[in-house]
Amino acid sequence: MASKKRMAKKAAKQVKKHPKLVIVLAILLVIIIIAAAVLWYFKPEIFHKFLGTGNHSWSEWEITEATCGADGAKSRSCTVCGEEQSEVIPKTGNHNIVDGKCTVCGYIVPEGGSLEGVENSELSIHFLELGNKFTGDCTLIKCGDTEVLIDAGSRQNSAATIKSYVDKYCTDGVLEYVIATHAHQDHIAGFVGSGSGTEKSGILYQYKIGTLIQFSLTNATSQIYQNYCAAVKYAKSQGTSVYTAKQCWYETDGAKRQYYLDDNQTVSLNILYNFYYENTTSDENDYSVCTLLTQQTEDNNFNYLFTGDLEENGESYLVDRNELPEVELFKGGHHGSYTATTEKLLRVIKPKNVAVCCCCGTTEYTSNADNTFPAQAFIDRVSKYTRNIYCTTLMLDYKAGEYTSMNGNIIFYSEKGKLKLYCSNNDTVLKDTEWFAENRVWNGV
Repeated sequence: MASKKRMAKKAAKQVKKHPKLVIVLAILLVIIIIAAAVLWYFKPEIFHKFLGTGNHSWSEWEITEATCGADGAKSRSCTVCGEEQSEVIPKTGNHNIVDGKCTVCGYIVPEGGSLEGVENSELSIHFLELGNKFTGDCTLIKCGDTEVLIDAGSRQNSAATIKSYVDKYCTDGVLEYVIATHAHQDHIAGFVGSGSGTEKSGILYQYKIGTLIQFSLTNATSQIYQNYCAAVKYAKSQGTSVYTAKQCWYETDGAKRQYYLDDNQTVSLNILYNFYYENTTSDENDYSVCTLLTQQTEDNNFNYLFTGDLEENGESYLVDRNELPEVELFKGGHHGSYTATTEKLLRVIKPKNVAVCCCCGTTEYTSNADNTFPAQAFIDRVSKYTRNIYCTTLMLDYKAGEYTSMNGNIIFYSEKGKLKLYCSNNDTVLKDTEWFAENRVWNGV
C-alpha cells in the first residue's frame, strides 16, 4: 500500500515537472481525433482503402452473356480497394438450330433415322445389346465394306447374339479390324464364345479377322483371359495381324497409328496414346485401348471417341498426351460409372451425344443406388454438356435375371453430311425416361 502511494506521488511530481509537455500532447491527441473524424465524414474511402472499413463502392456489372453451350459470367470491382466479385451465369442450353446445326456452338441435332437409312449410310456406329443381364461392351463400326468391332462382351453366350447382329452388316465374313480394349470378361468373353474343337462360337473363330489390336499390358490371370489368348492364337494362325496398342502408337512391327476405312481416306480409325500402354497400374480398366474415329465430309468433320473402361487417372493422361477434339459422339466411359467420364476429359471433348452400354440400375457391381450404371455423378458431369444420353438396356430385377431394352441397339449414322440416330426400341433421351424420373436428378442443360 505504501508502495502505491509512493508511485502516485512520483507521477504527480512528473506532471508538475513537465506541465507544458502534457498539455501539448493532449492538444495533439485532440487534433488527431478531430482530423480523423473530419476525414471519416468527408473521405471515408481512405479508411476503406487502407483499413478495409466501411462498405465497398462497386462498379457496374460487366456481363459476358451465356450461350447454349457455354456459361456466361458477370463481374465487378470496388472502385476504392479494387476487390473483385464475380458470378457464373449458367449456360442456356437453347440452341439456335439452322439446318440441323446450332449456329452458336456447332451442336448437331441427331435427326430421327430409320433402319433403311442405317443400311444405306456412309458410316454407322452400333452399340449392341448383348443378350443377357450382364453389362458389357460391343461396338460395331461400318464404313462401306469395312467393318470394325470394338470389344465383344459381356459373357461367352453373348457371342451368338453379337454374330446374329453383325451378320446383318458384315456379309463377306470378314471383320477388317477388331479391337480388344482390355482383359475384363465383359469386354472379351464374346471373342471366346463357347463350344470346343471346330465348333467354337467366339467371334475370333467365326470370322476372318484382318487386323486385331489389343491391350498392351494386363494383370489378368482368369480362365476367360487364358481362353481369349487361345482365341487370338487361333486367329493369328488364320492370317490375322495381331498388334498391341503400343505397337500401333509407335508404328513398330508393321502396326499403324492410323487406319483408313475407305478408299478416299475420309474416315480414319486412330489409336490414341494411353500412358498405361507402357506403365503398369493395379486398375485393369486403365489399360484400355483408346480410339478416335474421324470422318471428313464436305461441310463437317465428325469425331467419335471410344475409351473402353478408362478411369480417372487414365483419362487425365489421355487429355495431357493427346490433342483431343470436340466430339459428336462419346461412348460413355466404363458403362457410365461414377469413376470415369471425368470433368477434365469432358471439358476438352464437349460431347454432343453420349451412348452408354449398360443395364440401367443394375446391382451387378454395387447396391448403392446412386452408383449403379449410369451413376448420378456421371449424369451430373455429362449433363453440363448435353442432354442427349442414350442407354442400351434397362435392368428390371438382377437377381431374377429380368431385363428389357432401354433404347435397345443404339445406332448413330451419317447420311449426306448429317448425323442421324436410330434405336431398335426407342430414341427417348435418358432424362425423359420413367427410370430416370424415379432414380436420378437432372441438373444440366
